[in-house]
Amino acid sequence: MGLLRGSVFLFVLYLLHESNSSLIKLNNNGYEDVIIAIDPGVPENETIIEKLKDMVTTASTYLFEATKRRFFFKNVSILIPETWKENSQYKRPKHESYTHADVIVAPPIAPGRDEPYTKQFTECGEKAEYIHFTPDFVLGNKQNEYGPAGRAFVHEWAHLRWGVFDEYNEDQPFYSASSNKIEATRCSAGITGINKVYTCRGESCLTRNCRLNATTKLYEKDCQFFPDKVQTEKASIMYMQSIETVEFCNEENHNREAPNLQNTKCNFRSTWEVISISEDFQSTTPMEGPPPTPAFSLLRPSQRIVCLVLDKSASMASSDRLNRMNQAAKYFLLQIVENGSWVGMVHFDSTATVKSQLIQIKSSSERNQLLQSLPTVAAGGTQICLGIRAAFQVFKQQNSEIDGSEIVLLTDGEDSTASSCVNEVIENGTIIHFIALGPSADTSVIQMSNLTGGKHYYASDIAQNNGLIDAFGALTSENADLSQKSLQLESKGLTLNSKSWMNDTVIIDSTVGKDTFFLITWNKQSPDIFLWDPSGTLMNTFTVDSNSKMAYLSVPGTAKLGIWTYSAQATADSETLTITVTSRAANSSVPPITVNAKMNKDNNIFPSPMIVYAEVLQGYAPVLGANVTAVIESKHGNTTVLQLLDNGTGADAFKDDGVYSRYFTDYTENGRYSLKVWAHGGTNSTTRSLRRPLNRAMYIPGWVVDGEIQRNPPRPEIDGNTQTILENFSRTISGGAFVVSQVPNTYFPDRYPPSQITDLDATLDGDEITLTWTAPGDFDVGTVKEYIIRTSGSLLDLQDNFDNALQVNTSGLQPNEVNSKETFTFKPENTEEENATHVFIAIQSVDKNNLTSKISNIAQVVLFASDADNQRFYVGVSVVGSVVVVIIFLSTTIWF
Repeated sequence: MGLLRGSVFLFVLYLLHESNSSLIKLNNNGYEDVIIAIDPGVPENETIIEKLKDMVTTASTYLFEATKRRFFFKNVSILIPETWKENSQYKRPKHESYTHADVIVAPPIAPGRDEPYTKQFTECGEKAEYIHFTPDFVLGNKQNEYGPAGRAFVHEWAHLRWGVFDEYNEDQPFYSASSNKIEATRCSAGITGINKVYTCRGESCLTRNCRLNATTKLYEKDCQFFPDKVQTEKASIMYMQSIETVEFCNEENHNREAPNLQNTKCNFRSTWEVISISEDFQSTTPMEGPPPTPAFSLLRPSQRIVCLVLDKSASMASSDRLNRMNQAAKYFLLQIVENGSWVGMVHFDSTATVKSQLIQIKSSSERNQLLQSLPTVAAGGTQICLGIRAAFQVFKQQNSEIDGSEIVLLTDGEDSTASSCVNEVIENGTIIHFIALGPSADTSVIQMSNLTGGKHYYASDIAQNNGLIDAFGALTSENADLSQKSLQLESKGLTLNSKSWMNDTVIIDSTVGKDTFFLITWNKQSPDIFLWDPSGTLMNTFTVDSNSKMAYLSVPGTAKLGIWTYSAQATADSETLTITVTSRAANSSVPPITVNAKMNKDNNIFPSPMIVYAEVLQGYAPVLGANVTAVIESKHGNTTVLQLLDNGTGADAFKDDGVYSRYFTDYTENGRYSLKVWAHGGTNSTTRSLRRPLNRAMYIPGWVVDGEIQRNPPRPEIDGNTQTILENFSRTISGGAFVVSQVPNTYFPDRYPPSQITDLDATLDGDEITLTWTAPGDFDVGTVKEYIIRTSGSLLDLQDNFDNALQVNTSGLQPNEVNSKETFTFKPENTEEENATHVFIAIQSVDKNNLTSKISNIAQVVLFASDADNQRFYVGVSVVGSVVVVIIFLSTTIWF
């Protein structure tokens, strides 16, 4: 199956963070609550801890200098795996968890892949997800290749915190500059060095000048830029982090011509310009004195402690809420909470009652004992803080550690006093996970959840959407090994009339199969249930709980690989049936395929668009070619279905990075919305990619010292298209909740312009230019009315004065539907002008309401190429009868 194998199971650090998941705070210029997490897959080595302290300490000074005395690291927590032995210096975490890690130290995606990188899939100026360092890098074994760890950390921190991008480009290491020279892609252009081909066989190494490629009119593939070891230029950290530099490129020295991500993603702005408009920058002023040395906390997770705090007020009697809550809570207790965890239970209405002190889950016996404590009657008012305080007493009753303990709070009602215990929750170090059931659940608890690093979910009163069960299913431990976590393979529901069927299949792939669990619920009377394994054997051992209106089956051992078929027949009219299927990793040394989802914001104001993100991974490797669908549900049950894409256009920032995205603008009302995502993969259509990640520290090929190249060992060669075909799989996940405000009550006109085209490409064929790009829509929807294509001989003129540039006749160009491939060929004008050495092209699209998009990325074709001595190769095209004659001139004078 081509599965990624290893001696240990990679931890859940690679999972997508929740929106605003980082706990970092900026206080008096210092970053607090930075979390560095060591993956349990890293063998125990206390030297790593000391090296991390050294890295952060040197990075703090370097960051302070690079930001002109503005930022430093004040305190950092290092999260140590539970698999490492106990130490008196290690404390129990409070709100810190692997889910919230800003930096992870974990094995590389493949042998030799030690490049530091940042998981970054959002737009310019937006915070990224996390930084990934390998143990070898942290231990200092890769300093020659990537430079000092402290400098690399600052390079990655700029990705993470300020949303800037790299200023080198390994895919386009050279470009043809307006100076008519071939230049290395770098920033600033003042960084000096030499362009050479450097090859070694055994102990013998040879250097030679770079040759031109006749097709690209740039240097050949093996040509490399070797920078001088000693530089007078001081920028930039985002180009080569190891150069003796203490600056980010600014408006004065930024190289706007370089074909790098910083220019592409940030509209040709320098990194310092982007940093200067960040929230961090705007809220601080330069310091007069030096920064203090960072303080470190060493934290080690231990057994999970969780208390269910369940609302049983009178309003829970409506819409079958009490029973639905009990179904979801039973699902959590039977299948989701991990063995070894301690679990208690509290009920609340206008008072609060402890129904179960903490019980350690060792077997089904303890799980069944807790099931007996679920509420059976709904009555009374709603006092949320009383329920929370009762949970504190549960934690204290058995001298349990409150720090890091979790409260799973479900409520359907408003409570004006809920905000009164926010400070109490924070002081106790408890994490609040909030599940809002129905449209009236109190929103003030979201603040508790956000401040304590918890999750929050919304479930509507529409049972067939399965939102409540999905929410409880997402509450796996944030610090448990992924092999212990329950992964959701299926979750769906239908409302049927009597004798109608809910029929479908679910795939058990080879990465899962342990503790496979089938759950079916109904709201009137028990359906007829049938389940067949891949060999056609009928599984007829469902446990039927008529009181809770649910039936479940646990497959013993490891479930058979392949397609399982289920059928459930309704036995009453207007019956709502749901099915949920979960499983755990089959093998602790094989990472399962996972899907994780989130919105780009927790709160939004109309008409600002939102973005749905879903990441599909196996280990740290992105899964490509999956069919990924998002369903967004409003508080009154209005749903929007979105096909998410990984094509690098529209809302999707990068093609083939395993992150599938789409804009969401279909707001129907104010209030809460919930997100749910399905991902499916089919044989020969889904692959795991092992390409090097984007947004990484630059590998240093070597240095020029006294005119001689001192080369580093070459990186292990990895084919950029390396992919492994995966088997069929299916996954589903709840992506949490978000809130939208200021949605108008009446019809509102189109306010959304077409998306920006970001993949415009141009090729020169004789005297014609062919353009290709992906058709945009109004934020991913529909078809635009027309395209405006303009050209210029100057990149900067086209960027700064697009409306005044030469317009191409596009009267015969009819736009295609969004996400279709567009192709257009034209003959450029005015190329006979003396300075017309390049043609730069950009597109703007216009919709039916005459709203215009942002200007696209700028494509270019080179009409001639220069060698290292500034000699020019000119291509003339002449047609003689039916024969095309190509004439090449070599000169230092322009001839046409």
